[in-house]
Amino acid sequence: MTIAYLPGPSDDVPPYEPWAGEPEVLAEAAAAGRRAAAWIRSLPAPPTPCLVGTWLAVTLPDVVESATASLDPAQCDRMGPDGRLIEGDAGVDAGTTSTLAIVPCVLSEAHWLTPDQHLRLLAVASVITGIARLLADDPGTAILGQVTRMCATLDHATRPNNPGLAPEIEHAL
Repeated sequence: MTIAYLPGPSDDVPPYEPWAGEPEVLAEAAAAGRRAAAWIRSLPAPPTPCLVGTWLAVTLPDVVESATASLDPAQCDRMGPDGRLIEGDAGVDAGTTSTLAIVPCVLSEAHWLTPDQHLRLLAVASVITGIARLLADDPGTAILGQVTRMCATLDHATRPNNPGLAPEIEHAL
């Protein structure tokens, strides 16, 4: 098999031009991340101190805030000077992405949290990972509406309670 790389010096690549509304969308994502982190910090502590409890109370909320505050559509997928695809990270470093990826594994140890809280934490990790991947893959589409919708999902997942549920159902959660 022959691999041919497209020619083109990096000078031929135009500089990143921000999308209309980009600063507002990124500010909205950072604010949603701060609210999500505050909700995570408000979750009940384990009955006895443990590493998972500390991870959920400190590490995860810090990562959520960091990820949403560092979003950068300029760090999108692009062609390198040698013609190879450079996969973007949307400003979210590999360590942050890795921390979000292990949320499902860590939750199995968080027995003091309710299933509802587990699902909501899974949603937080998934939405934030999704926002970063979407910005890296297709910043234009992301900025033009999808990030805003994903932030609404993040806010819904991290709401303080379940408005609209009957009190007996809310108490059971």
